[in-house]
Amino acid sequence: MAYMMSMLLFGLVFGLAAVASNPSPYFGALGLVVVSGLGCGVLVGYGGSFLSLVLFLIYLGGMLVVFAYSAALAAEPYPETWGSLPVLGLMVFYLFGVVVFSLGFVGGWYEGSWFSSDEYGEMLMFRGDVGGVAVMYSLGAGFLIVGGGVLLLTLFVVLELTRGVSRGALRAV
Repeated sequence: MAYMMSMLLFGLVFGLAAVASNPSPYFGALGLVVVSGLGCGVLVGYGGSFLSLVLFLIYLGGMLVVFAYSAALAAEPYPETWGSLPVLGLMVFYLFGVVVFSLGFVGGWYEGSWFSSDEYGEMLMFRGDVGGVAVMYSLGAGFLIVGGGVLLLTLFVVLELTRGVSRGALRAV
């Protein structure tokens, strides 16, 4: 299990470096979807299967809006790919920065301290994410309503920005 989690975390860091170094929105949106899948895999490994499912569905819905917006703005005939030299150089630079930064924390990270909430299942009455869902809907109901309103407002802002040539903020483009 520790090897699988290490591979998921390595893929997550590598994917984040790929997204940060890519100037093309097409490949950036694809990279964000892959990174969100890897992050949800890490959450599933630690016992948060429901949270992972909800996060993945919400994140993919948001990425659909972002991809539509970025595809409407950037119509490049030959976009930069991950194999081109400037993008590859930035990716190596970011990965080098992550390695240098993480070397300062090597002494405090131990593989034995990685355990999921379901590790001691015989002592628990519920799974780890079931209790979190109950708290999210009872004590966090106000935050859920505010979050839904903010997402609705964001949708209207994106639709207003990309409305057309006669009106909207993109008429000069």
